[in-house]
Amino acid sequence: MEKQPIEVGRRIAVWGVTGSGKTTLSQRIAAILGVGVVELDAIRHARGWDSTDWPEFREVLTERLASMPAGWVVEGSYSAIMDVYLSRIDTMVWIHLPFRTTFWRLLKRTVPRGIRQTRLYTPTGPHESIRQTFFSKQSILWWSISSHRGSGEKRRERIAALPSHVRVYELRSPREVEKFLRAVQRRAQTAAAPETV
Repeated sequence: MEKQPIEVGRRIAVWGVTGSGKTTLSQRIAAILGVGVVELDAIRHARGWDSTDWPEFREVLTERLASMPAGWVVEGSYSAIMDVYLSRIDTMVWIHLPFRTTFWRLLKRTVPRGIRQTRLYTPTGPHESIRQTFFSKQSILWWSISSHRGSGEKRRERIAALPSHVRVYELRSPREVEKFLRAVQRRAQTAAAPETV
């Protein structure tokens, strides 16, 4: 992934491990460009943890993308359905932060959610708990620890297999994320500025 001028399209995928800031970045990009956001976790866990099976997930995702002809940002991955959006994207943004950064962010957000048992994604969505966070095989913290290294290798392989027209940006620090967003903002402002004669 070579350094290149920042120029995003209007069909964007944002990847990153849990705690990397995918949701925040996706929402900020979408706000700048005036496009919609599809949060894959919200589809998968709409009625509780893993409540949407893969055929339904595929159908819902296909419909969501079709309903946003002006453009979209897909946030998340899920290998079982990623072909639905990877076949359509023109831009891939990979937030590839150090483990210490993502784990600390995850811990800071998960513990308060567990205490409050806050519903996630939708009013009928799942909630985290202290028991699940620290004493369960389904712990998101344990998932973060066990999957961090391997996920980077898999993502790099999948990115390498993308068509050549897809622009790829790998952001390796919070500073690079902010720099990327400023560049997207400048490009959008330039594109929106009226031409002078």
